[in-house]
Amino acid sequence: MSIATGRIPGAGGSGSPHRRRRPRRAIGGAAAALVVASTLAACGGGGDSGATPVLNWYINPDSGGQQTIADRCSEESGGAYRIAVSILPRESSAQREQLVRRLAANDSSIDIISLDPPYIPEFAQAGFLAPVPEDLAGRVTEGVVQSSIEGATWDDELVTVPFWANTQLLWYRKSVAEAAGLDMSGPVTWEQIVQAAQDTGTIVSAQGRRAESLTVWFNALIESAGGSVIAENSTDPDQIQLGLTDEPGRRAAEVMHTVATSGVVGPAFSTSSEDTSATQFESEDAGFMVNWPFVWSRALSAVEAGTLDASVPDDYGWALYPAVDEGTPSAPPYGGINLGVGAFSDNVDLAYEATECIVSDENQAEYMITNGNPASSQAVYDDPEVQEAFPMADTIRESLEQAAPRPQTPYYSEVSGGLQREYHPPSSVDPDSTPERAEELISAVLRGEQLL
Repeated sequence: MSIATGRIPGAGGSGSPHRRRRPRRAIGGAAAALVVASTLAACGGGGDSGATPVLNWYINPDSGGQQTIADRCSEESGGAYRIAVSILPRESSAQREQLVRRLAANDSSIDIISLDPPYIPEFAQAGFLAPVPEDLAGRVTEGVVQSSIEGATWDDELVTVPFWANTQLLWYRKSVAEAAGLDMSGPVTWEQIVQAAQDTGTIVSAQGRRAESLTVWFNALIESAGGSVIAENSTDPDQIQLGLTDEPGRRAAEVMHTVATSGVVGPAFSTSSEDTSATQFESEDAGFMVNWPFVWSRALSAVEAGTLDASVPDDYGWALYPAVDEGTPSAPPYGGINLGVGAFSDNVDLAYEATECIVSDENQAEYMITNGNPASSQAVYDDPEVQEAFPMADTIRESLEQAAPRPQTPYYSEVSGGLQREYHPPSSVDPDSTPERAEELISAVLRGEQLL
């Protein structure tokens, strides 16, 4: 359960793996520095009286990019602070659990947190995040994609600083779309790509396993249909009203079932992850796929390693996430990382000063190029080096502008866990009964009448 109920669940996860593209800018000594910095951070902040204050930044695992940014911002501070990083577990649910336990104990050594957006309301509601200074809030949201601002906000206030954002695109094989006569210059629907795959004998890849990625998929479907998982009152567990049985919820269930039973998904679709989908899309049977931008750098790395023919990524096309209904814009998934400052930190002002350095356009651009994680700043997508590394940069930016966060509630883990239980496997989803069962289960869990 959530912090508010005093019980910690195991559900959650970012739903977005990240792959490192061959670096185009040096990251000297990052691995060694990461180990040293983690050891320093574990000793707590502050150091000896009069020494440079140490800001402990708890990060999600990456390819060394956050360490590089920490080193740069430490140097640029002119001795005002030094940032030491500590690596959290790989799964975001485990990241959340570790941070919750320490912040619940008023741990003052937690200065900066790389926080998965779905957990932001929970941390804010529990009082674990220091208030964002008003003047800083204006600066760090200027020119930022809308979905990232929404994901950083709780109760109409900015509670975290947008760092990098992520979204899923519709990836397609250009040769398959051409053979199917499918015009990819404008929006396409799920039904259209399923039909195109059936006509060409190719695969539609999506994430059907019982994990956070399933929640990501379902949330994108219901938001694209014009609804929301939570219809009203996201703060009171006894009063939360779910939107699963509304028409958009039923429509989302219908599309999920249609895709899963279409005959054009890969084998073992009910255990398919983002990596599984990326592997399928590299095969000769590939047709269409929804996935995060990491699939591009993954394919290029495979070409460099000699394990994938260059003709494969040459055939990759990309477009906005599929629509549920023709004429209604899709609401693509939103993910990424925002920066929170621990409420019990002894260095709140310095920590917020450091976050502003961390999320500078220069740092976001380099982080996107070297670590493959898209920026939250719109201006970064105009950087020539970003455009070269990500030919689909403009599509990513457009997708982020219309993307929708997952349900924003302090009880996200309960909601996501309930969805994963009732909508899995996707082939068993029944639009006439699954939404009702899911609402009953989630409501009972929120009321403390049932456990996941």
